[in-house]
Amino acid sequence: MQVGAGRLFVIAGPCVIESEYHAHKMAEALQRITADLGIPYIFKASYDKANRTSVKSFRGPGLAEGARILGKIARETGLPVLTDVHEPAHCEVAAGAVDILQIPAFLCRQTDLLIAAGKTGRAVNIKKGQFVAPWDMQYPVEKVRSTGNERVFLTERGASFGYNNLVVDFRSLPCMRKFAPVVFDGTHSVQQPSAAEGVSSGQPEFIPLLARAAVAAGVDGIFLEVHDDPPKAKSDGANALDLKLVRPLLEKLLAIQAAAN
Repeated sequence: MQVGAGRLFVIAGPCVIESEYHAHKMAEALQRITADLGIPYIFKASYDKANRTSVKSFRGPGLAEGARILGKIARETGLPVLTDVHEPAHCEVAAGAVDILQIPAFLCRQTDLLIAAGKTGRAVNIKKGQFVAPWDMQYPVEKVRSTGNERVFLTERGASFGYNNLVVDFRSLPCMRKFAPVVFDGTHSVQQPSAAEGVSSGQPEFIPLLARAAVAAGVDGIFLEVHDDPPKAKSDGANALDLKLVRPLLEKLLAIQAAAN
């Protein structure tokens, strides 16, 4: 799959691997939808959510088991797969199972992590920190490219606006596209971090609105955390898109991109 080639692509899946069965079920459901619509699709799920608000929160199966599950999904579905990495030592192991390593927003300035990810040769998706100006994202890109790896793209996920709130400045999209292809995260952009007594809240009703605006602005791809039962999700359910809403949203996004072009 070529990122930034003028064809809208989608990164989607549950926030975290809740079980092997659930992750595989979500991958296959989303694969059917995107295949029907002719949209290039990347499955995503995290083996560890190391930046949960509370120490009591579910984090996932861990690196070894998570890599096994993600590798199996990649082999059995033929899908490219993406997962977060939080430590330099995790990059090589994760890269043995997935196609894309994602740098979490909170870690987008971590030089050792960016360089370790770049050295694997896998594609690297860097999420823009909520605290980082869009024009400063050229530096994380340069860190990955310093390894000789040109396969890097950026994801916008909103900026901190006071306490427990994020807003999206759509000027960031063309600004960051000067450095690399850009993805818009429609689900974390509606997150209300740590706003619900130790977990994050969210406003998922605004996901379609922001995603439509991003595609109209010329974004290269859309990132969506998707769950078949968001209220029961073990991580980020408050800002996840319900699986049943994925197809109608993607149909609208394709229509907007066609009209914009």
